[in-house]
Amino acid sequence: MNLRSVDLNLLVTLDALLAEKHVTRAGRKIGLTQPAVSNALGRLRHMFKDEILVRAASGMELTSRAKALAPALRQILQQIETLLASEQSFDPLESERQFALRMSDLTELLFLPALSRSVRTSAPRVTLNILHLGAAQTVEGLHEGAIDIALSARRLDDGSLRSQVLLQDDMVCVMSRLHADANQPLSLDRFLALDFLDVSPNRTAGGIVDDLLAEIDCTRRVVLTVPHWLVVPDMLIALPVAVIMSARHAMTLEPGRFTIAPLPLPLEPLTWSLYWHPRHDTSAAHRWLRTRMTECAAALDASHRWPADRPSSVPADDPKLYDVAAAT
Repeated sequence: MNLRSVDLNLLVTLDALLAEKHVTRAGRKIGLTQPAVSNALGRLRHMFKDEILVRAASGMELTSRAKALAPALRQILQQIETLLASEQSFDPLESERQFALRMSDLTELLFLPALSRSVRTSAPRVTLNILHLGAAQTVEGLHEGAIDIALSARRLDDGSLRSQVLLQDDMVCVMSRLHADANQPLSLDRFLALDFLDVSPNRTAGGIVDDLLAEIDCTRRVVLTVPHWLVVPDMLIALPVAVIMSARHAMTLEPGRFTIAPLPLPLEPLTWSLYWHPRHDTSAAHRWLRTRMTECAAALDASHRWPADRPSSVPADDPKLYDVAAAT
């Protein structure tokens, strides 16, 4: 195929059709009328020798070829956007840029409200698309251009990505004040006697705490595993269980209902980092968003900080206990 004979604007229409699976909605997304998108779809069908969209019982569906085109097309369009971007071309007040961010439900809870307010205030037309992806998919998405920036406490750098430490956090043990052991100092023996609720989006067993326990030939008892953090406060009230969580997250819980205890283990602080592909190093838009995220992290660090006199881990013979209200 001769590239000179191809109208590259069709690729923008194709991207919208693949995302919306609907001619009218795709037109609204890119500012074209329904007849114009229908005409473009006809030309795309001829170009790719494929129907792209077909009618099904539930509405319109993508063909197998169209599904296969989607990742490569998004990467191409992202690269074109990056190519056309310059240091002077990004105007937050006028930009209609879409950013794809990888976050977990925990980082959404901690960072997203403040980040959304900051973006909406300084760049009212910019939109954020939040994705929940595993580590391998995140790295792949950063390379392919499907993800602009990833925020993660898990190390994602495969040697070819840029990274920036955002802030550090501590892991603590939290339980309801209704729990029979809530008012008892958390020694290692008492810690091992607790029943635990674990949060694991991918249902993977174990973690750094369990690895540390294994080194001293100990195990903890996990009686319930859930994929999201949203349900945790209610589960702590409903069941006599404890949970290991971020101290910053623990400090957002309802005051007076929970206690926070440092872990009786020599646990290193948790580090939250940003990751992005080097292709975005010179992008003013990306630097602008990274700055917004850094500012939000600094505000979070100031408002939800585990006090210096309350360590994240303590010796088993020197246990301490703190109330959520007193820790905030």
